[in-house]
Amino acid sequence: MRIPLSRIQLALFFFLLCPVNIIGLWWAVGTPLVMDPNSICRKTKRLAGKQAELCQTQPEIVSEVAKGARLGVRECQYQFRYRRWNCTSHNKYFGKVLQQDIRETAFVYAITAAGVTHAVTQACSMGELLQCGCEATRSRAPPRPPAPGPGDPASSGEGGKWEWGGCGDDVEFGYEKSKQFMDTKRRRGKSDIRALVDLHNNEAGRLAVKLYMRMECKCHGLSGSCTLRTCWKKMAPFREVGDRLLERFNGASKVMGGNDGKTLIPVGHNIKPPDRQDLIYSAESPDFCLANRKTGSLGTRGRTCNSTAMDVSGCDLLCCGRGHRDETVELEENCLCRFHWCCVVQCKKCSVRKELSLCH
Repeated sequence: MRIPLSRIQLALFFFLLCPVNIIGLWWAVGTPLVMDPNSICRKTKRLAGKQAELCQTQPEIVSEVAKGARLGVRECQYQFRYRRWNCTSHNKYFGKVLQQDIRETAFVYAITAAGVTHAVTQACSMGELLQCGCEATRSRAPPRPPAPGPGDPASSGEGGKWEWGGCGDDVEFGYEKSKQFMDTKRRRGKSDIRALVDLHNNEAGRLAVKLYMRMECKCHGLSGSCTLRTCWKKMAPFREVGDRLLERFNGASKVMGGNDGKTLIPVGHNIKPPDRQDLIYSAESPDFCLANRKTGSLGTRGRTCNSTAMDVSGCDLLCCGRGHRDETVELEENCLCRFHWCCVVQCKKCSVRKELSLCH
């Protein structure tokens, strides 16, 4: 069951990701600044550098940054929905997780930077920003034709011309704006190594979007002869970006600071240095089995598990060996939905009995 995210929760997620000069922007009553671009820019006297410049000159881009952060929240919660730590946005616990340099924090930074890149780029293609539009292709070499599939007119052996056209996604613009807003400078001192780790994971998130663009083409010609094919580059769906970063999370590399304080080296013998797309961390994660405010763990007591699965969603792993109980619950679901012209879908509510396994 999808749990709706409140604006307060989203704001907390966003501001905790940003450096110290943003974390301090709170309402007097102690709740975080609502994630509204106008509020962000109106109340950000402590912002400096590129962030302040964006707020002052391009507030509409800050709006897309906020959308990207929300996109990252939703994807994080989807990817971790069956894990002990499920990317909860509970304000008393989430901040504690982000204060630790663990694998989960690496994923949060990466998916947020990726979300900002994706949202800003998408806004460019949709014509929602004056500063950008479709990707400029005049200086690019003609595309290499993709291998024709069965039934493709190009597979008949007829030669055809190829050129860039359509509206390609200007991922370079989204990449630069994500970097401009997310990679603000940190204070020098004890946080240098942490800053290097965070910046590395930000970059890994952006590259998960930038390096996996796909080419789409359309044939033109009489009777589908495909005498001319125009092609453009589009971003992959964000779910694929999340899947890719989850793979990087599963294979994340532990690092420590070099003697010069400016480099990161892998921990352990015979371990290759992580590349730019790898996620990195410097501290081991807590097990997240029991509630612990110090580590930001809500525990897994009462979580729904799969009694037949052997993976991370299975009761053995999710319940940390404490066992589980089976309960029958009655839920309301939409049913007998009908489409009414135009353009409303009306559904009835039906009661459904379900068997659930819950962690002890």
